[in-house]
Amino acid sequence: MAIYLTELDSNNLSFPSPFEALDDPNGLLAFGGDLSSARLVTAYHNGIFPWYGPDEPILWWSPSQRAVFDPKTFKPARSVKKFQRKHQYQVSINRAFDQVIDHCAALRSAEETWINEEMRDAYKQLAQLGHCHSVEVWQQNQLIGGLYGLSVGQLFCGESMFSLQSNASKIALWYFCDHFKQYGGKLIDCQVLNDHTQSLGAFELPREDFIKSLLSLRQQAVDKQCFQPQWLVQAEEQ
Repeated sequence: MAIYLTELDSNNLSFPSPFEALDDPNGLLAFGGDLSSARLVTAYHNGIFPWYGPDEPILWWSPSQRAVFDPKTFKPARSVKKFQRKHQYQVSINRAFDQVIDHCAALRSAEETWINEEMRDAYKQLAQLGHCHSVEVWQQNQLIGGLYGLSVGQLFCGESMFSLQSNASKIALWYFCDHFKQYGGKLIDCQVLNDHTQSLGAFELPREDFIKSLLSLRQQAVDKQCFQPQWLVQAEEQ
């Protein structure tokens, strides 16, 4: 059976409705276009994100079930809290964006990662424009974990995370959830549920519910101090 998939016009930033996405593969919506900052911002503001492998065109997705974290109800595991009390990792925001995204890419093989050089350059540009942000975890001044994603009003669209030491990405998520909530953040998108994100407390929303939340949250700003470069945790404060 023939499948119709929209090819994006390089001169037009518009996307088809997320509700036109395919059921198989789940959420595939369109292909082509580019990774310009304007197109990426448009995509995320409409519940759409790029994901594609080597030797594929740019593919755009909006899955039928969206994995999310609720900062209000997020709770780190007791073992992670105990670990942090002992090891006193430091946590910061927007102090090493380029390093975070490069680590997220480097920890996967070229065949596995979607974070290719083109993607990294595009998201680094978004960071320079104030749309993309990182959370960093440090031990003795060494970057050992973190995550990055885009801010869309009171929604944060998480893209990837990494750990070089035990529990580093879990601690990044924990402190970011607390911080984001304090500054007015309401929801964290992590795209597609997997065993790891589910173990951390992610749950699924039907596409309709996610888009409804997105349309509301994108209109509401978090406090402007939320994503200023800053320390969330320093060793001497533990």
